[in-house]
Amino acid sequence: MRPSAAPAAPSDRRRVDRRTNTRVADLSLPEFRRILITSLLAAVVIALFLWMVRTVLIAGILAVVIAIYLRPVYRAVLGRVGRPTLAAFLTLAAAILPVLAGLAYSYAELIGVVRYLEGHTEEVARQIDDAVQRIVFLQHADTADSIRRWVLLASDYGASIPRVLRNAVVEFSVSTTIFLFTAFYILTAGDSVGAYVRGKIPPRYAELTRALEANVRGVLYGAIYATLLTQTLKSGVLFFMNLAFGVPLAAVLAVLAFIIGFFPIVGSWSVYVPVAAWLFVFRDAPAAALLMLATGFLLNTVFISMYLRPKLAAERSRVLNFYWMFVGLVTGVYTFGIAGILLGPILIGLLKAIIDTVAATSNWRLVDEDAEGGAAEASTSEALA
Repeated sequence: MRPSAAPAAPSDRRRVDRRTNTRVADLSLPEFRRILITSLLAAVVIALFLWMVRTVLIAGILAVVIAIYLRPVYRAVLGRVGRPTLAAFLTLAAAILPVLAGLAYSYAELIGVVRYLEGHTEEVARQIDDAVQRIVFLQHADTADSIRRWVLLASDYGASIPRVLRNAVVEFSVSTTIFLFTAFYILTAGDSVGAYVRGKIPPRYAELTRALEANVRGVLYGAIYATLLTQTLKSGVLFFMNLAFGVPLAAVLAVLAFIIGFFPIVGSWSVYVPVAAWLFVFRDAPAAALLMLATGFLLNTVFISMYLRPKLAAERSRVLNFYWMFVGLVTGVYTFGIAGILLGPILIGLLKAIIDTVAATSNWRLVDEDAEGGAAEASTSEALA
């Protein structure tokens, strides 16, 4: 039997510990080549992975956040059924089925409107022309042909809705699949995923990791909470105004305003402006049309979208103030599209975490070789606290 190796001397342990703080000039050529190849390979793999998931990235992020918020519901259901898979399925079904039912109802009603417009094009064009002639400075304008062309274009656009939806069904189904499976995975294995990720992070980066995690969690929670709440408020305002003025399809228009409000440029104004035009043309109610425009612009667009949303997001996040949350929401949407609702605040939150950590006077820094031993242990304990 071979004798066991003697314990490493203190000097040997200090030599091993110092390898983590080796200067680049002290690396041998094979070690430097290995680090370079590994780094390049990692960069290529990460870039290809992000390119692969670019179309479903927002679905995956949203699934993680929604699953985290649904964890209390999942635990309550799990306590009753006792099976994690069944509990996750019931939790997701309770959250998603009402949304799908609302979308299906809205689609059916919109198709009915499109078919009516296709069969009454001339009548609709004539009513719009009569309303235009009531405007003082357009009384003698010949607008009949132009209006008829616009009505035909609107009819053709409405008729193309089923085709557009069929073309988008592949991308939508992929995003939906990623969303459902990611949310299911986080609900059933969220604790183990979190433990695995934390176990792979070296202690020297503990402070930076905590800052990044806290900031991302905060801005995500604030952005999603504020967006969903304000979209609901704007849709509710339009719904009750449509009921008050007797506008048909009040519920469908509210659902439509909730959905399109997530997209850049378009917003609830793309619903209340046509509704105001409808009130003026087909109901001959200019006062109601002006009230619809004024309420929609001042309350929905200016107050709720431009002020209330970033204010709620900033307060809930406890990371960014009103100004930086406003910048993240607005510029993120116009830069990244609908994904910018999350990516904009996330980027600013990550930037803040990095600046705060790098600018700190302690922790997250290389351990000085002359201060090893007790000082290094104290620094590590402080970072993990």
